[in-house]
Amino acid sequence: MPLILGHPFRALIYTIKALALGHAAATYGYSCGYGWGPSMLPTFLTRDEWFVTDRSHRRGRGVAVGDCVVYAIPVAAREEGIKRVLGLPGDYVLLNSPGVGPGTMIQVPKGHCYIVGDNLPWSRDSRDFGPLPMGLIKGKVVAKISMNGWWPPDWFSKVESGLHPQSDLPSP
Repeated sequence: MPLILGHPFRALIYTIKALALGHAAATYGYSCGYGWGPSMLPTFLTRDEWFVTDRSHRRGRGVAVGDCVVYAIPVAAREEGIKRVLGLPGDYVLLNSPGVGPGTMIQVPKGHCYIVGDNLPWSRDSRDFGPLPMGLIKGKVVAKISMNGWWPPDWFSKVESGLHPQSDLPSP
C-alpha cells in the first residue's frame, strides 16, 4: 500500500502548522467581530454591524486621539467593547460629561488612555472606570461591515476619526 502523505506524522505536522498560522493571523493581523449597543451611535448602528479590527495596534501601538479601539472591559471579565480614544498619556481630559458636575480635568497617566463612547448618556467608559491601561487595547477598528445589497465591496466602509480640529468646525 503506497503512502499518500509520506511519513505518517506529516499530516499531523501540516495540521499543527496550519493551526499556528491561523492563530498568528487572528492574533497579530486582522479579525472581524460583531458589536451591539447604543454607546457608539451615530458612528455604529446598535445591531447588525460587524467590525474589522487591525490587531497590530494592540496594547495601544500607533493609536491616536479620535481612533476607535476594541478593548477588554476592565469591570467585566471576558467582555470586549468599542470606544473612541479621547486622551493619551499626558493629555488633559474632562473627568465627566460636558455640562455635568464641576468640570474637573485630569491628566491621563503614563501607560493609559481615556476612552469614551460617541453617545455619552448611554456609554460606560473611562468616566465610570477611569483611564484604561494600554495593555487592555486589543486593536483598532479600521472598517465596519454592513451587508447592504449584493455587491460585497459595498459592504465595507472605512472608520474615520470622529474628532476634528476646531478650525474645521462650521462657523456659527
